[in-house]
Amino acid sequence: MLPVRAAPPPVDVVNPTQEDGFVRGLSEVVGGPLGEHAARRNSLGRIWTPARIVVALGILVFCLHWIQKSPCQDGAWENHEQYTRFCYTDILALYYAEHLHEGAIPYVDHPVEYPVLTGLFMGALGLPVHDLAEANPGLNQGQAFYNLNALVLSAFGVAAIAVVLALRRRRPWDAAMFVLAPALVVTATVNWDLLAVGLTAFFLYAWARRWPWAAGVLLGLAAAAKFYPIFLIGPLIVLALRSGRWRAAAIAVGTAVATWFGVNAPFMIWANEGWSRFWELSSTRPIDWGTFWYIGAHTPTSTNPNGGVEPFLSLGADIPLLNVVTYLLFGLGCIGVLILGLMAPRRPRLAQLCFLVVAIFLLTSKVWSQQFVLWLIPLVVLARPRWGAFLAWQLAEIGYFLAFYAQMLNISGKFVIPEGTFVLAASFRWAAVAALVAFVVRDILRPDLDVVRQTYGDDPDGGDFVGAPDDGLTILSSIKEKWLRGDRTTATNP
Repeated sequence: MLPVRAAPPPVDVVNPTQEDGFVRGLSEVVGGPLGEHAARRNSLGRIWTPARIVVALGILVFCLHWIQKSPCQDGAWENHEQYTRFCYTDILALYYAEHLHEGAIPYVDHPVEYPVLTGLFMGALGLPVHDLAEANPGLNQGQAFYNLNALVLSAFGVAAIAVVLALRRRRPWDAAMFVLAPALVVTATVNWDLLAVGLTAFFLYAWARRWPWAAGVLLGLAAAAKFYPIFLIGPLIVLALRSGRWRAAAIAVGTAVATWFGVNAPFMIWANEGWSRFWELSSTRPIDWGTFWYIGAHTPTSTNPNGGVEPFLSLGADIPLLNVVTYLLFGLGCIGVLILGLMAPRRPRLAQLCFLVVAIFLLTSKVWSQQFVLWLIPLVVLARPRWGAFLAWQLAEIGYFLAFYAQMLNISGKFVIPEGTFVLAASFRWAAVAALVAFVVRDILRPDLDVVRQTYGDDPDGGDFVGAPDDGLTILSSIKEKWLRGDRTTATNP
């Protein structure tokens, strides 16, 4: 049995120039890394703490994002302006497509293609805008709706940044990775994903604080907004198996499922046609741009006897089979995470397993919208706060973002880039995420490389798992010990 390691004594705020080789190299431009005995405080130190600097930068980033999307806010979108200026947003387009501008109640009056909580969020902001527009005929409804959504979603984004700061009090500059991620600037309000990202961050915080009931409610709400947070139940189960501590995990999982059903049940019963729209689209949706399956279908490997080009992989003509294959591959990936979590030399951190599960889903899924990068950014920061690989991944994401809009112009009749360039950009993005998965797996197999463990000793996000005996499958070890004790008792007391 491995000894339980006590957390190291409190340390000063970790400075990335002393820890991260990539940041250390960049720091040479401005005089080199911070010295071990350098003064950490100045006259502004009490005001401009690292946490406040990061939050201020976060607010600035969301302001910059709003400016970046401003050319599309009038809704005119002439001459494919939404693509040429990289400012397209579903929020503005779907305000009209989902009939919110007519005062429609989501799911009741019109089917909505999103999970229930996102639909309710749309309605909660859309219906007042519609009422305001009726009282003020000159109001641009779409612009008002977008601006209101941008404000609230940015608040969820800043809250998620604050949660990362709260979870990494000794490593506040890790949250700067979240704030300075270029993909955040260009995708923050492409869709409503920041709602689920913020709720997922609150779940992680509640779990870390050992509030399993609150964690379950927040996880259920997050899954009711976007389905991907439901996958985080898996890491809780894996770590409960590993540690033998089930009570808090069972409470959180049970509460999450109950919360999800509580939000969805009224619409399942009284507005089933509108509610089921999301599930129908998910099952019938074809291969999406930039996915592994799109890459395979557009990567030629040989020519057939008729002179045509044979793709590397194509399941696009058989959607049911494609669904089965994607579910199977994702399931196999989850089994791999289970084995890794149980067999690793030390208990993996919760954020590491959460990142792996969500990343594997994206790597195997038939759908990978550009804004899904928002799902990964906070999880990457919590799982592996290393700047070099993180920025390489962000570079790949920005490359894909630009190539995607060029591809949209291509299909609009204005040639910008050849198809092969878009496929190459999608391949780089896929490979960058796969590389991050490999790095996180390596950190799990070699805990000495995990910089978060070097700072905290145990998992700062682990909640009830922190301090648990760490001898692998604790529950099986306990059963074995009880069996041996019973055997000895029987042998000595016939």
